[in-house]
Amino acid sequence: MKKGTLYLLPNSLGGPYHSFDSTLLKEVVLLLDHFVIEEIRSARRLLRGLGYDKDFENVVFSSLNEHSKETDLELLLEPILNGQSIGLISEAGMPCIADPGASLVALAHQKKIRVVPLSGPSSILMTLIASGMNGQAFTFHGYLPKDRNDRMKKLKSLEQQAKSTGYTQLFMDAPYRNRQVLEDMLDQLSAHTLLCIASNISTTSEKILTMTIADWKKGLAPEVHKVPTMFALGIIPSS
Repeated sequence: MKKGTLYLLPNSLGGPYHSFDSTLLKEVVLLLDHFVIEEIRSARRLLRGLGYDKDFENVVFSSLNEHSKETDLELLLEPILNGQSIGLISEAGMPCIADPGASLVALAHQKKIRVVPLSGPSSILMTLIASGMNGQAFTFHGYLPKDRNDRMKKLKSLEQQAKSTGYTQLFMDAPYRNRQVLEDMLDQLSAHTLLCIASNISTTSEKILTMTIADWKKGLAPEVHKVPTMFALGIIPSS
């Protein structure tokens, strides 16, 4: 029996779906009756936003999250081995980046299953290209440590990496910790280090601005508490 395909479907970052709903994405979504999802509500909103009009009672939604085990992954791929294609949907943005979907894709490759990524919004790349920092050499670090002391050490390490390598350092944290993260950076990082704050990317309240730590400390820092935000550290480009 011919195997199905694992499609990686982009989700909204909070903005309108029409900002990225390509014709190909719509065509693929309408063909599928089985989705692996992280959060049911955001998945359903995406599908309806793309014009998916099938009765959800007849659609299979299988859960994948940070608690999923290897045996769960095997079961999630069984329909594909039986010839049925599946769409993998992250809670927001592209699947498999700071997202549990990566483990499912890795197993799919082991089983010689075709994996097809469809383009959509990525807060990481959108922050990078809008930051004015080095877009040729960069590193994404995911979430910062929860413990404040560990987080402070990490931030100093990222700053040092930016200075020593020239690589842009991208990272994020849970929205409810964003204010503490920003305060730590303004308090601990060097005055000439560049900081990009990118909040609510792709929404009507989007704000993306890059300044030195010294300039941010002049009372210009935005309110980021419980606001989806990406951060990037870099160095002032040499003239």
